Amino acid sequence: MVRKSVTLARMRKLLTATACVLGLLLARASAQSSAAAGETLFKVHKEYNVLIPMRDGIRLAAHIYRPEAKGRFPVIVSRTPYGKDSKSIFSMAEFFAQHGYAYVTQDVRGRYDSEGEFTVLTHEAQDGYDTIEWLARQPWSSGSVGTFGGSYLSWDQWLAAEQQPPHLKAMVVQSTPPDIFQVAWRGAFFINGLFWCLLLDGRTNQDLSVYDEHLTDHLPVSTLDEAARRHLDKTFRAWVQHDSLDDFWKPQSYEDNLARVNVPVLHLDGWYDMRDVSVTLKNYNRLLHEAGSAAARQGQRVVIGSWEHGGYAARKIGDIDFGPEAVIDGKRLLLKWYDCFLQEKNCDETAKIPPVRIFVLGENKWRDEQEWPPKRAQITPFYFHSQGHANTSAGDGSLSHIAPGNEPKDEYTYDPRDPTTMVLQSASGVDAMTADQRKAELRPDMLVFTSAAAETPVEVSGHIQVKLWAASSAPDTDWVVRLVDVHPDGYAQRLLDEIVRARYRELPPYTQSYQQFSLLTPGKIYQYSIDLGDIANVFLKGHRIRVEIASSFFPVYSRNLNTGRDNLTTTETQTAHQTIYHDAEHPSQILLPVIPRF
Repeated sequence: MVRKSVTLARMRKLLTATACVLGLLLARASAQSSAAAGETLFKVHKEYNVLIPMRDGIRLAAHIYRPEAKGRFPVIVSRTPYGKDSKSIFSMAEFFAQHGYAYVTQDVRGRYDSEGEFTVLTHEAQDGYDTIEWLARQPWSSGSVGTFGGSYLSWDQWLAAEQQPPHLKAMVVQSTPPDIFQVAWRGAFFINGLFWCLLLDGRTNQDLSVYDEHLTDHLPVSTLDEAARRHLDKTFRAWVQHDSLDDFWKPQSYEDNLARVNVPVLHLDGWYDMRDVSVTLKNYNRLLHEAGSAAARQGQRVVIGSWEHGGYAARKIGDIDFGPEAVIDGKRLLLKWYDCFLQEKNCDETAKIPPVRIFVLGENKWRDEQEWPPKRAQITPFYFHSQGHANTSAGDGSLSHIAPGNEPKDEYTYDPRDPTTMVLQSASGVDAMTADQRKAELRPDMLVFTSAAAETPVEVSGHIQVKLWAASSAPDTDWVVRLVDVHPDGYAQRLLDEIVRARYRELPPYTQSYQQFSLLTPGKIYQYSIDLGDIANVFLKGHRIRVEIASSFFPVYSRNLNTGRDNLTTTETQTAHQTIYHDAEHPSQILLPVIPRF
């Protein structure tokens, strides 16, 4: 089997980023926590492992940092399963305590110093509510409480906010994933989630370095935890067994009750945060119209940078440097937000924050928008073309505005024993979502369609869709589509990708159940509508637009074994002969929201 391009080291890096996400806005670190001109800073009073009682008697441990002064102060709370002790968290806490806030970081139930048993997200709604209300009652508290955090910590916030604690006044959410059911199940099963489940298998974070990167080669997928010498009955194994949004998932899910949130929310994310950025934009738009109060609807703002998951301190991802503007002064942005909504101070400055602030890749500049997606975008089809030899980047696949006529089909063979994947390691040896895809594009089981070099810059900003006409010799298979920005020197910079499991082609995106499915008739042509997600990218002069087509996204998502049987509990594989059509009757295309530039 070919060595995988997506490494276990990559997953370790992502999990480390998630665990430290509280401090990742601190691009200027503690050395820059000194006062700006004219500011007076408080000394910081610290209390460690304060036990906060929940309604059922369980006590959750928290570190409390507050101004060493008389009076009552607004509170910012962050609740984490990854441990409340780190240099970045301390830096964040000191900054806000120096600026007149009580900053509280708490271990969630059953993790680190907190009592009780940890079950993913199950207790976060009530525990979050109880923590907020306890903090509001303290003699040093003004009664105004805000929340902060990213990834799991944003789930924490949503679940608590939906309980409408009376003293919650504002939120800052970063890198919000979809409902955890949608993380685990996208038709194809998210087997890379195994490492997250392993990390949390205990009271403290587990050491992932003991696992070999080929662990996910193991079949059947359903026993991967046993292959790791663990028994993940309440996480990974349960994910495998529950393929619909049933009573197992519902206590962990926030999306159904999102409209109950009745406070202002600052949403932060990055274009290279896999699919989380599209969820962030969806949540923003929904709360803009459906939030539980007028103040909440008017108090929604979203900032989307160039960043990976939680990587707000980075101007560079792998080999791609997005320039100095890519790094934001996160502390000051948050301080402005909390000053307004927790203290009713300087709200005229907060009002100046645009509804949508995006970092446009390629040109590497920030731009303000009034809505997302931009209404002025013109949905423009780029059609697939070839003379039947689009295999590899050296083939004859092309993209153009011209609708296809009588063109030959393209074919490739997908073998689950040697699955294609995307490259994630940069030339400098750093794992990065921007990594050069040219190595993957050399495989004959990938089709590559590339436009002519842009004569003038082409901006694509909005939601991307692909319409694909395809057939397979197998009763079930996968289709993976990737959008790439090809630089003049050939560097193939990944932008977006998505996977569709053919048996679920008739189900809507983000479906709540995968129990219903329809196998393929081998050789029959089907149309697939594939949502790639959201992006804002300028294909600069000399750059080319590229679409890759393959049939696996391994080891991020489980392989389709092509047999039509259960892909998670069986081990038998079957080779699939795949056919992509792009003719007048089957005009395969990518629909790009092109921004007019005058």
